[in-house]
Amino acid sequence: MKALFLNCSLKSSEEESNTEGFMKDVQKHYETLGVESEIVRLADYYVAYGVAEDMEDGDEWPEILEKVKEADILIIGTPLWLGEKSSLATQAIERLYGSSSVTNDKGQSIFYNKVGGAVITGNEDGAKHAAASLLYGLSHIGFVIPPNVDAYWVGEAGPGPSYLEAGHGNDFSKAAIQRLAYNTHHVAKMLKEQPIPAEGNTL
Repeated sequence: MKALFLNCSLKSSEEESNTEGFMKDVQKHYETLGVESEIVRLADYYVAYGVAEDMEDGDEWPEILEKVKEADILIIGTPLWLGEKSSLATQAIERLYGSSSVTNDKGQSIFYNKVGGAVITGNEDGAKHAAASLLYGLSHIGFVIPPNVDAYWVGEAGPGPSYLEAGHGNDFSKAAIQRLAYNTHHVAKMLKEQPIPAEGNTL
């Protein structure tokens, strides 16, 4: 089983990312469950703006989309800026939406029988708002959303320590990380054994 993390931090890999630190803590649980996982940081790629599979020469989204197609679980991670998910997180959902009309051999969206989740880090409010936006977007294009797969950590109101500076969150965030990992794994395993039938579910 494979999980793909899309890190929508606005920082490239040259800088430390709290969102990536959070994702790595999810990966630890996936390792114990036998799930192979990879983190892709969107800021390291040139992703064109638009709602299509392939936008223009040099667009590297198709390379990322192939990883999404191969994955059983997709986790989108974002920092919070002014109470919102990052612009790259919005762009990721838009580009995924551009492939929602592409079908598998049963006539279903290619995202059917895949599981989605969201992780959010920040120093301000907005985690639940960002999670709601991400999880609705994934559900709308065909991903299955298990319960309790919006793991997040935000610091106290106002400037303060970020996730990594705070020692990888607190008991609340650690429990949320564990639920996300186990619930996405469990439902993904169920869908492998018994996929959503095509009857009544074709595009």
